[in-house]
Amino acid sequence: MKLNYQKICQDLLKDLPQRTRDVVEKRFGLKTGERKTLEAIGKNYGICRERVRQIEADGFLRLKPKLEKYQGVFQYFSNQIHDFGDLKKEEILLNLLGSPRFQNQTFFLLTLGERFKRFSENRDFYSLWTISPDSLTFAKSVLDLLYNKLAEINQPQNFEEIFKKIDPNLGKPLTPRVLQSFLEVSKKIQSGIDGQFGLKDWPEINPRGVKDRVYLIFKKEKKPLHFTEVTRLINSSKYKKISQPPALVQTVHNELIKDPRFVLVGRGLYALREWGYVPGVVKDIISMILKEEKRPLTKEEIIERVLKQRVIKVNTILINLNHFPRTPNGKYKYGGRGEQPILG
Repeated sequence: MKLNYQKICQDLLKDLPQRTRDVVEKRFGLKTGERKTLEAIGKNYGICRERVRQIEADGFLRLKPKLEKYQGVFQYFSNQIHDFGDLKKEEILLNLLGSPRFQNQTFFLLTLGERFKRFSENRDFYSLWTISPDSLTFAKSVLDLLYNKLAEINQPQNFEEIFKKIDPNLGKPLTPRVLQSFLEVSKKIQSGIDGQFGLKDWPEINPRGVKDRVYLIFKKEKKPLHFTEVTRLINSSKYKKISQPPALVQTVHNELIKDPRFVLVGRGLYALREWGYVPGVVKDIISMILKEEKRPLTKEEIIERVLKQRVIKVNTILINLNHFPRTPNGKYKYGGRGEQPILG
């Protein structure tokens, strides 16, 4: 539905007293695009903020008889919100109805419509508009259910996985579009850089500080990385959503060294410990392999296993094999000079 919001607002306001019209226009930014506070408008007129509020309320009363003319507009707004489960995040709704250019006019018309209720941002939800008092209660029950399930799973999920976890016996039908609308207003459940959903304090969803940003880079790249490459990726447009202040190479390297989530696997190369990498020097890795196998291994078997843990040259492995005793048939066994605890 194509609407001329500017013309509608001008028609509604044209018969108001000049000061009343000016107050309403300033409050909603209908002319300048900047919404003014009651206090700012009061200073402009040399009156208190409460008097400004009274003038605004009087203006709304004067506009009420003219609203019947625009019931089609309000019905259009109502239908749009209904399609999203009777509520929608304010920022998205204003852009949907009025585009970036006419968001203030849309906000003004929503405020005038009796069927629309605005809920201001709080600890759990972003600002939103609804046409049903029960919709926010329903949304809260759905989001609480998802929050508990995600906390139990303890890892991000894509939208399809999230939708499957909804109990079909909630009392109301829940479509993917409605669930998306509910997730948009939630502060407790948010999406990360790849669109997966999780709890807001998870590093994969809302990284805090350099160490979480580094961790997220490894989770997304899924391979060992040099610390300079990690720094480059953090500062690149590819990861714009996590690029807070620019990261410095030395800062990133320091975080990789001291954080136990990361393991040095080559010269300047790091990987995530959760991928199965273990800390320690090459001799430690060989010792661990021989101890776990509980049998002597050939040089080739050891090289193959070590290269799964470290990005190094084969000669480095051969040099470290000199620390281990050999069986009569030339295989290497656990014990002797190589027997020592794994570092870290």
